[in-house]
Parts: sequence; C-alpha cells; structure tokens
Amino acid sequence: MKKPSFVIGKKQIVLAGMTLMMGIAVYANYAVTSSGGEIKTTDKIEKHSADYGEAELVSLDKNTTDYFAQARIDRMNARDEAKETLKTIINGGDATEEEKEVAAEEAAAMTGLMESESKIESLVKAAGFTDCVCYLDGDNANIVVKAGSEGLIASEAAQIKDILLSEVSVPTENIRIFDVA
Repeated sequence: MKKPSFVIGKKQIVLAGMTLMMGIAVYANYAVTSSGGEIKTTDKIEKHSADYGEAELVSLDKNTTDYFAQARIDRMNARDEAKETLKTIINGGDATEEEKEVAAEEAAAMTGLMESESKIESLVKAAGFTDCVCYLDGDNANIVVKAGSEGLIASEAAQIKDILLSEVSVPTENIRIFDVA
C-alpha cells in the first residue's frame, strides 16, 4: 500500500494557524477602527435598492483631522504586526521552503496593497478632497473621505469609485465610500 504523497505535518499546521491568526488580527483591527472609536453615525438613510458602493455620511464629534491621522497610524500598526509575523516565518529555521515561499508571496501582496492604498489616497486628495484614508482587503475596498460641509454628492462618489477602479480590481458591490463631515 502506498503512502499518500501529501502529508500535513506540524509545520504546515503552524503556518496555517499563524496565517489565520494574522488575518483575524488585521480584520479585527480594521473592524474596530472603522466602526468604533470616535466615529458615530447619525441619520443614516436606509435604502432597499441595489445601489452598491453608495456614499454614507458619518459625523464626528471630534476633529476629523485627528480621525484620519489615527486611522493611518492604526492601519500602519496592523500592517507592521503582520509583516513581522511574515518575517518570522520567512527567517525562521523551522519553516520549510514551501512555507517560506507562501509567506514571501503574502508579504509581496501586502506591500502591493499598501502601495495601492497610498496611490488611491493621493489621487483622491488630488481630485479636491481634503483628506482620505483607503482600506484594501482582498476583494473589498473602503474609502473614508473628508468632503466639504455639504457632504458627498453622487458625482463625487462616482469620481472616487473611478479612481479606485483605475488602481485595483474590486467588484463594485464591495466598494464602500464614507463621508466624514
């Protein structure tokens, strides 16, 4: 009787567990920073139509500049933590070559996401918005912009969506744009 050619060993289980934990940590950090903290939603209008990617108005009690600065710091801290985990796997003596390759690919993908986020933020600011923070995660994109006192109008949301889609390939139903007043 032949042994199966694919055997799951301790190293593969540890790598899968660490990858899962890293993903959960990044998602938890994103969920906490995007829905909690200083942001309070007010007068949210419920629509029952299929207008995916519509802008939502979010109102802040504190200075919005502080929000954007803190959001960037939180995002950077989460990414730095994930990078350190990947570096540990890549440089660790216990990891197999296959595990090191997977970790290197994840690190490269993360670097690509960071570059895309930065480019999108710069382009949105160049389009006339005061400030912007972009969160990319696989097939999801969330953009928080600081628009004028009148809020975000449909043409501005479409402009932001066009900028986003010119840089990354994300399904339009997974794009969320938030206006922080």
